[in-house]
Amino acid sequence: MKNIVKIFVLATGALTVSACSDFLEQNSPSDLTSETISQSSYYTGLTVNKIYGDLTNDITYSQAIPIIWGLNSDCELVDGLGDDAVNPTSERGNMNFNANPAWSKLSDMWSKMYGAIENANLTIEMVESSPLIAADNSEAKTMLRYKGEALTLRAMLYFDMIRFFGDIPMKLEPTQSDLSNAYLAKTDRDVIMDTLMVNLKEAIEYLPWAGEVSNYTTERITKGYAHSLLAQIALTRAGWAIREKAKDGYETATYTDPTYPTQRCDADTRKKMYELALEHLTAVISNGTHKLNPSFENEWYLLNQRTLDQTYRENIFEIPMGLGVSSELGYTVGVRINGASAQYGAKGNSSGKMKVTAPFFWSYDKKDLRRDITCAQVQLKEEDGVLKESFVGNAPFAIYVGKWDIRKMNEEWRQAAIATGNAKWMTGINVVRMRYSQVLLMYAEVMNELAGPDGTYAGYAGLTARQALKEVHCRAFADADKADAEAYVNNIAATQDAMFDAIVDENAWELAGEGVRKFDLIRWNILAEKINEFKDEYVSQMQDETNGYPEKIYFNYTDESKTKIDLSSVTWYGLPDGKTDKDYDDSKDFFGKERVDASQKNLLINLPSISSGLVGDNVEVINRYILPIGSTTISAAGGTLHNSYGYSD
Repeated sequence: MKNIVKIFVLATGALTVSACSDFLEQNSPSDLTSETISQSSYYTGLTVNKIYGDLTNDITYSQAIPIIWGLNSDCELVDGLGDDAVNPTSERGNMNFNANPAWSKLSDMWSKMYGAIENANLTIEMVESSPLIAADNSEAKTMLRYKGEALTLRAMLYFDMIRFFGDIPMKLEPTQSDLSNAYLAKTDRDVIMDTLMVNLKEAIEYLPWAGEVSNYTTERITKGYAHSLLAQIALTRAGWAIREKAKDGYETATYTDPTYPTQRCDADTRKKMYELALEHLTAVISNGTHKLNPSFENEWYLLNQRTLDQTYRENIFEIPMGLGVSSELGYTVGVRINGASAQYGAKGNSSGKMKVTAPFFWSYDKKDLRRDITCAQVQLKEEDGVLKESFVGNAPFAIYVGKWDIRKMNEEWRQAAIATGNAKWMTGINVVRMRYSQVLLMYAEVMNELAGPDGTYAGYAGLTARQALKEVHCRAFADADKADAEAYVNNIAATQDAMFDAIVDENAWELAGEGVRKFDLIRWNILAEKINEFKDEYVSQMQDETNGYPEKIYFNYTDESKTKIDLSSVTWYGLPDGKTDKDYDDSKDFFGKERVDASQKNLLINLPSISSGLVGDNVEVINRYILPIGSTTISAAGGTLHNSYGYSD
């Protein structure tokens, strides 16, 4: 029995619950049976809330998935450079694609995710066996809503597991007491995704739109997320994936491993998947429940404030977290608080794990408001009792992700951080699983595939690919600069390739740091290509003494005490015409300083180490972005599981 718990949590786990979220009640009497629960919509609701609670664990969505397991991409890096990048005992090596089955978090993730899946299976079975659903009344509708939530949450969990591990066991019913259905072999991921899409179609029928039913905010599963997730799965199903063995009738990529080929399904199947994605993306866009917040900055201000946007509902689904209980957004990723301060507490924050890069910062249009929100070049540190901002400086692979910013968090959070003392504090910031801007970018991608940049297609939402892209891009600019932003989109060549490239760029500018980029690059089969591009761009900028990264940046402060930097004054791209260093309050060494640094550590040591398991000199398996199944999971599986892609068991 102990072994199987490592793979699937058994039925008793659904009835004894510890507190996880500020938002969802999860406690229920431990002596209730499944039969009793199925006869009560109240108790069934508690079992659904237990699934949400499973998502607040550090190794699932409180820390690991939104911060670590989406690394590395071409713009996002784990904080492992040099020798750390090959460390097999931490995320630093594993997320640089130097993965090792002995890394304990692999098995921890597996257990927690399948535990949540088990609770979803229990809930679905209880609803299906409930006498309440036979009646056409409000109780029946409530029970079916719960089934829709459980089906969608299970689909999300399985989808993430596929993206981490590839082919995995598919288990759609609770574990039997005799364990007859406990030890399962892998199921082909395409079969799993096909099943999940069928489940989501059913779930959509039961679910309300956000705000349509009491308590169904964007902190719960609603139609909007079920539609969006189905489309996301359809695009992944149409995309490229490394395979344990070649599949008949599939296309094989030119960049591929001879033993473990990178393949995608045939053209007819891809078209069906694009049409399916279009149907469900159109449903979200046409309904109007979810819209772009006109202000990108306000979108992230509200998240940091832990305030739901009830006006635009741009965040289609946010996993509800609890202040002091869950979520490391703002602690393990975000603007850096370097050590103790009277204002933010004795601990400061970690703000490690995820960083963004100099070439990514450089790729933004100079007037794009997303740049300085996404890429935080400053850190905070208390000196002589005064909290001061300072530049990180010459750290081209260690720019903080600024979307989570303690300066935007509210007083309740600040007092909680202070009260925590020297321990790690939990921000309670919700984890966003889908934004409306992501829906628009997926829609632009699908329309481009089916109709080109400017064509129409049956069942579309009234937007061309170009128009959908324009909505996302232009939102990121101040009113005075929107005409230039619109001109950029209008000037994209009217070819599928040019529009695709623009969508790939916009994906990074809009979604960097949110755990999205890596998996889109994978399904497009350009992950390795884009990582190499980022490395080449860094080298090019270092070699360009005239127009490359400056050796020093100059800037002004906003106050006489010189505690806050005026970001609008920073000479990121060199001194402006007519200006000298005398026109600025201060300066800091910047990325170009490496040119005159004899050691050139970033160029010669750190750069080659980044993602070395995927694009380095001694890659074992071409395009191996898949993680191995943990050794302890395999040993507990009764001989039914094994590793592939050159990993040992």
